[in-house]
Amino acid sequence: MTNILNNILSSIFPEICLGCSAKLLHQEQHICTKCRHNLPFTSFHKHPENPVLQTFYGRVHIENATALLHYKKNGMVQHLLHQLKYKGRQEVGTILGNMLGHELKKEALYRNITHIIPVPLHQKRLRKRRYNQVTTFGQRLAHHLNIEYVDDVLIKVNNTKTQAFKKRAARWLTTQHSFEITDVQKLEGQHILLVDDIITTGATLEACANALKKIPNIKISVATMSIAS
Repeated sequence: MTNILNNILSSIFPEICLGCSAKLLHQEQHICTKCRHNLPFTSFHKHPENPVLQTFYGRVHIENATALLHYKKNGMVQHLLHQLKYKGRQEVGTILGNMLGHELKKEALYRNITHIIPVPLHQKRLRKRRYNQVTTFGQRLAHHLNIEYVDDVLIKVNNTKTQAFKKRAARWLTTQHSFEITDVQKLEGQHILLVDDIITTGATLEACANALKKIPNIKISVATMSIAS
């Protein structure tokens, strides 16, 4: 009876692909086979000198850095992140976290990481959205790397407006004093992986890293779901 009811419901309210909005086949979940095949993977984690790491040269020292996917305006990755950020589809973060987690656990450069920290939202924005779009991504990375996910040490103290259409200088001025540390001792001497959904100019991650640098002997690496092309 349950299977019959599920079949009726799926025919009336079919599950659609989060990447292209096509109807999913019975064996497909969340993202169709075609979209999974066409995801624009970067493979940056296999190359120590890559565009994500280069973004921070001369700005803040980062041990290692990677991004899972290339992001292009009006592309599939933009659609996926829109579903995650504004439509409550947190399974996007889970899927991308599993994908990157499977890869990073094979890489020696990421084996000495001890904690994962998400770029935080301000409390007002968090109450409005009800979730941080980076949470499921970071939690799945933590699962695959067998390390701790920590979301209460780095906090956002300024409720800045969206940075999406600002250039690097404007982003830097807006974000440079937006983040603070609540517990210096908890991460002293640790190697943390700072995670976010997208890297464009790197200003937000730079501001987070500078705040985290107040912790003695800390090492910082970066992983994001995507990097803007």
